[in-house]
Order: sequence, then C-alpha cells, then structure tokens
Amino acid sequence: MYKNKLRKEIIKNVIYVGIILLVACFFTYKIYNKFQTNRDVDYNSESLDIVYHDQGDKISITKPIPMTDSVGLSTNGYSISIKNNLTINAYYKIIIEDDPEYSELNTIPKEDIRISIKINKKNNKIYNYNEIEDGLILESELEALKKDDITIRMWINKDSTLPTNTNLQYHGIIKVSEEKE
Repeated sequence: MYKNKLRKEIIKNVIYVGIILLVACFFTYKIYNKFQTNRDVDYNSESLDIVYHDQGDKISITKPIPMTDSVGLSTNGYSISIKNNLTINAYYKIIIEDDPEYSELNTIPKEDIRISIKINKKNNKIYNYNEIEDGLILESELEALKKDDITIRMWINKDSTLPTNTNLQYHGIIKVSEEKE
C-alpha cells in the first residue's frame, strides 16, 4: 500500500514537471520569435526581398573614436539580405542618407567618416564618406533567384582631429532601391 502511494506521488510529480517544462519551452520559443521578428525589418516587392537584420535600416556613429581601417573592419556591421525573386537578373542600389530625425545631431563631418561594404563575405570596399556621390555606396546586378548578403560598417578615420570626449554623432538611413536597366 505504501509503495502504491509512493508510485502515485512520483508519477504525479513527473507529470507536473513535464507540464512545467513544456510550458517553459513554449513561452521561450514565443519570446525568441517575437524579438527575432522585431529585429529584422522586411521590405518586399515583386522582384526583391530586402531584409535589414539586427539594427534595421539605421546606421550611426555615437562615439567619435578615430581608428585604423583594420580596427574599423572588425567593428559590428549592419547586415542586409537582398534576394532576387525573378527568373531574370535584377538591379539594385544602396544609398546612405542623413537621417532627418537626427539632423541636429549629425555633427561629425563626412570627411572624417569611413564606410566599408562587403558583399557575400568577399572583398571589403572602403570609402571616405565625403567622396561618395549622393550617398551611393553600391550599384549591383543580382542574378536570377540569387541572394546577396551585405555588411556595412562605419567608423571615424584614424587621421581625424575630432575631439574624442565630445557628443559628436552621425545618424543615417540605409536605403535599398530597385534599379531597372
């Protein structure tokens, strides 16, 4: 009789623990998906699917610390995925524009800003921001049904004479647009 009562208690406890674990897994999954969905910003058209990962379409420098290109290339990047949904090649361009929401805070001169763009984890292209015409950092052709993974980094040029203990900032918007050839 004592064994039957002990066995019933053990079975009841195992069921309770199982239910608790099941509920915990369910809510962990829901919370993770909510945050993952909030991080990625999607834009879809007939020909291109554009996904801004993590920080969305905003790019910024909030600490004006001069650094070499090798250090700038090791900073966290802004990631974008562009997928061609067509069975023919598609054309797109990427532009960085000043964020009008922060126009009064954009106090870092563009000649002190360096920008890197990397496509599909190959070949970093590095530019001085003031040398880029109309903010255009990339024009590219995307093969039919292919995808480009792009990483953009922004940092202060090592030769900059900006004071480092100030509140100088730059805020921009990364825009991807379809271009028809």
